[in-house]
Amino acid sequence: MKYDIMNWNECTKKFIRKVEVDKERIKSIIKKAMQRLQRIRETIIKEENISFIVEDYYEIIKELLISYLLKNGLRSKNHQCLISYFYKERPEYEQEVYLISQMSYFRNRLEYYGENIPREFYEKNRDDFERIITLIKALIGDID
Repeated sequence: MKYDIMNWNECTKKFIRKVEVDKERIKSIIKKAMQRLQRIRETIIKEENISFIVEDYYEIIKELLISYLLKNGLRSKNHQCLISYFYKERPEYEQEVYLISQMSYFRNRLEYYGENIPREFYEKNRDDFERIITLIKALIGDID
């Protein structure tokens, strides 16, 4: 299944606006994302919590992408535009972008339809989730 990335031009027309860079807000969002990551790392993995763990990984990545946009003076009303912006700015991370998009799809299926996220998806991609988190944090850099 191909996970389409929202068109950035559509995002700028409907969902993106310029904002003042708020360093304290960015730091706060990153801090909460890292607390969520710590909780995942302390969780004992069981069949019944795999979906929620993947959902939390997606939420962490989403929060970091929100911070990435905010650092660049932008705000999005749409999660798909967070992914689109990341792809526009860093096309060399196409594989990561499509994995984030896939995570978004699974998270939405969980949230809106009560469908479990396949254990195989978690097991196959767990290291990539961690790597993407590290990557986006590095792209955000220091917030002085």
